[in-house]
This record gives sequence, structure tokens and C-alpha cells, in this order.
Amino acid sequence: MTSSYRFEPIGLVESPYPEKFGIPRQPGLAPNLVSKIKLLDEFNNPDTVRGLEQCSHIWLLFVFSECVDKAWTPTVRPPRLGGNKRMGVFATRSPFRPNPIGMSPVKLIAIENNDGQVELLVSSADLLDGTPIIDIKPYLPYSDNISGAECDFAPDIPLLTQELVFSDQAKQACIEIEAQLNQPYKKQVEELLKCDPRPAYKKDDMEKSYGVRLHHTNIRFRISSEAIFVDSIEVINPSNK
Repeated sequence: MTSSYRFEPIGLVESPYPEKFGIPRQPGLAPNLVSKIKLLDEFNNPDTVRGLEQCSHIWLLFVFSECVDKAWTPTVRPPRLGGNKRMGVFATRSPFRPNPIGMSPVKLIAIENNDGQVELLVSSADLLDGTPIIDIKPYLPYSDNISGAECDFAPDIPLLTQELVFSDQAKQACIEIEAQLNQPYKKQVEELLKCDPRPAYKKDDMEKSYGVRLHHTNIRFRISSEAIFVDSIEVINPSNK
């Protein structure tokens, strides 16, 4: 029996999430946000993805790269349970695991070959920019979509329902950034904030302001029981990161 295995990344993610804070905690919650997987080295060959264009969705297996050197414990406090209740690490999707491996089903938008670089465009990924991909598999609806499957502590998607209220500055910034990115930036902000990026233990503080990074911007927001307030959107120059 082999006691250890060595895996090499087959690709890297380019995503609109430059920081861990604010990334949706599960895939599929922000469908307007597009990421790109660039295949590496010997895997950067169109033959490796031949036929994959017939699939509407794919599985991405990846490494929680920021947690590789972090310790793990047998129990964790899932944000879904308010950060107060402990559960076994294998009963959660915590990134702090004995082997920091994650998996996400994502929508495959396109496969492109740009001057010899094979790139997969996907939406709804919940991955940090620069995340190493260790495998790609087709999503098979007849077996992967299991009818009657249940998970009692996470039966549904916990999205916020409050209206988003943009300040005048934030509205203007959205217009300018949408033109620059050629993407539905305002809709992306809405999807991101409705996932509620706040730490579970601070959600009772209705006046606290937070900042979350998206693309090359910093979004300042507050959340009350009545609304989600987008107070400002700042464009971050590379030299100011």
C-alpha cells in the first residue's frame, strides 16, 4: 500500500476574487461571475479536453492553496451553523482538512485556444485567484444529480433577500467598471453581497462597514435587516494592492 501520493497542478484559476474574504462559500451562488482555467505545461494540449465541449458543466478538483501549511483539527465550526457549533471535519466542506482538497461543479461556458494556451471559461466558481486545479471531470447528470439526496444541516441556499441600495458614487462606479470589463459588474456585486460575506459571529452588528474585493475593485458595504447598502466602490490600481 502506498503511504503517500504526489499530485501536480494541471491548471491555474484566474478568478475575479483576489482575496479569500467575500468568496461565495459554495459554487453556483454567483452565476454572473466568470473565471478562467489555464492548463499548464504538458497538460496544455487541446487533446486533453477533446470532447469536453459536449458537457454543460464540469467538476473542478482543486487545492485550498492558502491552507496547505495550516493545521487541521477533527472538528470545525461551519459558518453555516453560525460559527458556534462544532462538527466533524469530514461532515463539512471546511478548507482546513487533512488533505486540503476541494471540489466544485461549475458551468462550462467555452473552451478556447489562444496562441497555444488552452483556457476553460467557467461561471459560478467559488475559487480564489491563483487556485491550483488538480483534475477536471465531466459532470454527468444521470449520476451526479442524485434525486432525494438530503443534508439536514444545509437543506437550502442561504441567500439574503434584502434590497441592494447603491450610493450615487457606487452607481457611477458600476457604470464605468461595466464599460471597462464588458461584464455585468453591478449584477456581480449584487450576487456577491447576497451571499453575505460577513463573518458569522459579526452578523448582529448592523452598523459595521466591510470591504470586499472583486476584480480590481474594493466594495464598501453594510447590511441591515432592511437593506444591503453599497456605500462606495474604489478602483484599486496594481501599485496600490
